[in-house]
Amino acid sequence: DETRLGSGASLPSLAGPWAVLIGPEGGFSPAERRRLNEMPHAHGVALGPRILRADTAAVAALTLWQSALGDWK
Repeated sequence: DETRLGSGASLPSLAGPWAVLIGPEGGFSPAERRRLNEMPHAHGVALGPRILRADTAAVAALTLWQSALGDWK
């Protein structure tokens, strides 16, 4: 979610299974963003200050996810 500008990913400390949802080109609509934020199992993270293409965002999200979960310690 490009509106979550912050200092990187912050993943919850919950056991999996996990899924990664990448938003559409142009971003989520306000209604989509509201619906996602209402889901107790959905956790938005920031991927940095730049808007990424969907294919680049997927790779960046999976890289941060693997790093945060300790795959690269």
